[in-house]
Amino acid sequence: MNTAHRTGFGTIDRPLTHDPLKQAPMTAYTTSELTPSKAAATAEDFITTGAITSRQNRTREMQLIPEALARAHMADRMREAQAERRAVRLVNARRMQRRAERVSLRARRALAMAVMH
Repeated sequence: MNTAHRTGFGTIDRPLTHDPLKQAPMTAYTTSELTPSKAAATAEDFITTGAITSRQNRTREMQLIPEALARAHMADRMREAQAERRAVRLVNARRMQRRAERVSLRARRALAMAVMH
């Protein structure tokens, strides 16, 4: 017979509550520690005290994992976008430099032709 249902603690498959804040941390205890007279008071202490300290921090950390991953992913994307923008600017600058050199050469030739004639 399952003693967990009699004492009111619930089991892993059937927890007393599904609210993570009210769930107690997984600690080892024996049924001899809980006498029927102390069972009700101990059950309440066991559920609320442990739940707030251990489960709350764990659930916060678990909830922040996807956020941290998304932040890292966005940072990578931003670095890629900045590198791509730098590369495009460099290509444009080189293209403009070549164009300016060609225009300068044409102007020099035109000046030379004007001076010679």
